[in-house]
Amino acid sequence: MQSRSPFFDEIAKAMENAMGLAQTAGEEAKAAFRAQGDRLAAEFDLVRRDELDAMRAALEAEITTLRSEIAQLKSPAANSPPQDDLG
Repeated sequence: MQSRSPFFDEIAKAMENAMGLAQTAGEEAKAAFRAQGDRLAAEFDLVRRDELDAMRAALEAEITTLRSEIAQLKSPAANSPPQDDLG
């Protein structure tokens, strides 16, 4: 039968606590860097990637609409003179 050593139990607990502390410190550092990055982006008047992608999608849809309208205006039927209903 194996006996448990209190010395090794304490070392294991200390290592577990150290790992938890390191993980927490890493998460706090990540949050601090993200906040600093957000402040810099706001200071330099930059946009976030998701905002840029949304604006790009809206502009692409608008360009597609405008191109189809231009194609309709350039079609021969659109260039024909209007018919006079007065006879």
